[in-house]
Amino acid sequence: MTPGLNEIQVTKRIPKTGGRCTYTGTLITRRSELSEETSVVQTNFFIDVDYKAFATILAECMKKYISKIMHKGSLFFVSSIIILVEVVTSCPLKCLCHPNSRTVDCRNQGLAKVPSHLPAETQTLLLSNNDIRKLSRRTFRSTQTLKILDLSNNSISGLPPETFIELKHLQILNLTNNFIEYVDNKMFSSLPRLRALDLSSNNISRLPRTLGNKTENITLLSLKYNHLQEIDRLLLESLPNLKMILFKGNFWQCNCQVFGLKLWMETFLYNGGISDEIICSIPENRKGKDLLKIPYELYGTCFPTASQDHQVYWHHSSRHKGSAKHTHPSEYGGNSTHINCERKSKPRPVNLRHSVVTVAITGVVCGIICLMMLAAAVYGCAYAVITAKYHQENSYLGKEKGSHEEKEPFENSLA
Repeated sequence: MTPGLNEIQVTKRIPKTGGRCTYTGTLITRRSELSEETSVVQTNFFIDVDYKAFATILAECMKKYISKIMHKGSLFFVSSIIILVEVVTSCPLKCLCHPNSRTVDCRNQGLAKVPSHLPAETQTLLLSNNDIRKLSRRTFRSTQTLKILDLSNNSISGLPPETFIELKHLQILNLTNNFIEYVDNKMFSSLPRLRALDLSSNNISRLPRTLGNKTENITLLSLKYNHLQEIDRLLLESLPNLKMILFKGNFWQCNCQVFGLKLWMETFLYNGGISDEIICSIPENRKGKDLLKIPYELYGTCFPTASQDHQVYWHHSSRHKGSAKHTHPSEYGGNSTHINCERKSKPRPVNLRHSVVTVAITGVVCGIICLMMLAAAVYGCAYAVITAKYHQENSYLGKEKGSHEEKEPFENSLA
């Protein structure tokens, strides 16, 4: 049977039998019929076909064909039926496929791995609340159009660096509530359109200096409820479009290691960013305090002095050239009386919020001082004029009196 105009035809061979089931669909009517002689299912449908209805019709075709070949003594395996239905419909048996929204819903199915046969045009894949443990580069090879991937509430413990390399269009990635311990710095390099990344409720104890060279479009990053003690400021600065970041539920060391985070957070919030609180865990005297509310004076030992500039620069450079080393948490115990601060050559950025207040106060003080100086100058000038005038009058009166006294003796002598 040849498909006519505006028709599509799908033909699949039934494994190990030599038989065929053909699905022919048009875009005009909605009638379905089963051809007796050719075992052909002819169904008229619109573009958004109901995969489950299609599977039902196809099963009828297969049943009819099986009944024919069984009379001839042929053997047919039930597994072949399952494979055929799965391949033709492109929707796993334990999942629901929604062609209109291009969504495949495989939630709460007890899956141990990501289904291999998925519709190629899938844009949203929901796999939460399963028992998926491992992912590989091949896992998402057949779903390269994915935009939303939900892998939350599974048992994933590790992510190979090239896990998501095929997902060039991915925008939202949810990895909440797994057992991930470390994130490779190349993990998200192949996701140039990624906007939201949720890594909350895992076992992550450290993060790389960058999440990749193509992650500048990330606007939301959630790191809640992990085992983080510090985070490199370079990582945060590599996300220029970040609008929301969540830190709650980690074990932050509020020493010099997070001072850069404190400075970055103040600028981020001042520019309209959204974040939750960073609550200190150690040292003991700062436990339970909000990092942003700890005074700068307590971080005085974190700033390098002028005599140490060359030494600090050399230490910072050698640290980057050598292999990456991460400090063990026990080095900063709560009973220690000395805070081990790693000095960095990077200059302290200007705190914009404090700078505005400082400039305003300075302007007011300078204005008052100028007014006082002006008043003093006016008063001094007035005093000088009055004094000069007074002295001038006294001098004139003195001369006049002296002249009068000289005249009197002279007149007396003449008399």
